[in-house]
Amino acid sequence: MASDQPTDGSAAQTHDAPPGVLRKAITASALGNATEWFDYGVFAVLVLYIESALFPQGENATGWVLAAFAVSFIARPFGGLVWGPLGDRIGRRAVLSLTIILMSAATFCIGLIPSYDTIGIAAPILLFGLRMLQGFSTGGEYGGAATFMAEYSPDRKRGFYGSFLEFGTLGGYALGSLIALGLLVGLGEQTMFDWGWRLPFFLAGPMGAIGFYLRLRLEDTPVFREAEEKGLKEEKTSTQFRDLLIGYWRPMAQLFGLVIALNLINYTLLAYMPTYVQQEIGLSTREALVMVSVGQLVMMLFIPLGGKLSDRIGRKPMWYGSLIGIFVLAIPMYMLMAVSFAWAVVAFIVLGLVYVLQLSTISSTFPAMFPTPVRFAGFAIVYNVATSVFGGTALNVSDYFIGQTGDSLFPAYYMMAACVVGLVALYFVTETAGKSIRGTYCPGTPEAEKELAELARR
Repeated sequence: MASDQPTDGSAAQTHDAPPGVLRKAITASALGNATEWFDYGVFAVLVLYIESALFPQGENATGWVLAAFAVSFIARPFGGLVWGPLGDRIGRRAVLSLTIILMSAATFCIGLIPSYDTIGIAAPILLFGLRMLQGFSTGGEYGGAATFMAEYSPDRKRGFYGSFLEFGTLGGYALGSLIALGLLVGLGEQTMFDWGWRLPFFLAGPMGAIGFYLRLRLEDTPVFREAEEKGLKEEKTSTQFRDLLIGYWRPMAQLFGLVIALNLINYTLLAYMPTYVQQEIGLSTREALVMVSVGQLVMMLFIPLGGKLSDRIGRKPMWYGSLIGIFVLAIPMYMLMAVSFAWAVVAFIVLGLVYVLQLSTISSTFPAMFPTPVRFAGFAIVYNVATSVFGGTALNVSDYFIGQTGDSLFPAYYMMAACVVGLVALYFVTETAGKSIRGTYCPGTPEAEKELAELARR
């Protein structure tokens, strides 16, 4: 196993993008990711309005809306299986241009679904179908965007530049919350129930069009173009999944454990929280939106700082700090939320800032676990399978067990269990801060260092 401290590597990266191109690549990746997570943010804070408009009113109406949130995750592994190998074969940019259009179009169309009173059962069926399409596109969007950003970034600053992908994630979440809050204040509760909830979904159309335009104007990543030039890229998508399982099962298993921790915490903290504080703590819709919006904006401020810090001290120390911190603080902070609205905001911010330590390093950590020829596929497939099983169901699991046990602290217990899984996986992960991610071997290994030296001589 490589040292846990970043090193300067044995071969300098020779295909760094010019600063102007790098900025455009970062913007295109972050905006696409913001479009993706804008939908998740909007959907999470508008659960009660979507329930009223598109579902029959009954004892478990909220459960059906949360199921609609979760159903998109069923399609994500299939998206990863399709988009990942394709991205390793035809390029990162081409796949990302397609996924952002699919995602934004599906989100836009959710705002067009007629109400349950108008078309009956077809309303929730249409919602479930569009959520499946979103999940399929997301299966390529997130892994592709992270790979795209990592391969454009200089080795020494990959943590800093990669953190802007998660800046886009929180930006999408926060934008969804703020727009919903603004509409609630401006239109009033009844208008939001009538038709106002639809307006945020329409914003995904222009956001997707801008992201598509920016991505088309970029070349593919320097790392992928080098692999093409030197005949190192993947040529056969039909056998790539089998090759991944045989040759890269160790980093796949490590990534699976990290993603369980990352996304179970993510969806419990960011997506389920608005529903949780309204149903379990008794906050109003407006208070819930203010709490989540303020917390996400504070987290955004610290995301680039977290990425920059990871370039200095390494990715693994950041993850250790985050996982241990959340394990220790989860129960006290959930108890603090129940005291008052003000303390709920404080508790949410505390958990959010501790989570930022891992969130800010995703784009620099996960793509670097695989070599160039299988990076997109390895990341996309593992990430989406783990997210589907554990992240996408986090809302339903918490809602179910709170109902069954009456214990409102269950989400805290669930996050703590995820932290344990993440700590076990993290122990086996190779530190890659400062290491080149070029070549056909897993970055940070002796074989990769030897290959980089050979590539430099070609």
